[in-house]
Amino acid sequence: MKAFFEGIQYLFVNILFAPLDFLRSLELQSWFAANTINWLFMIICAVAMVYWVMQLKLHDENGEENQDTTAHSFFK
Repeated sequence: MKAFFEGIQYLFVNILFAPLDFLRSLELQSWFAANTINWLFMIICAVAMVYWVMQLKLHDENGEENQDTTAHSFFK
């Protein structure tokens, strides 16, 4: 049983976290490069928010938005 958990430890520490260890060591040379994962997530979130707002505007312009307070049963 101990070998099973040591195998899980080896998988995560030596294989799956290796790219993160590289980014951590890269921080001393370039802060921006070390935070590439953060930049990627911020770009994805910004694109998703722009898409969401554009879809809201599209539905509002088509008159499909039901803004009545009784649109949901729990508002009655």
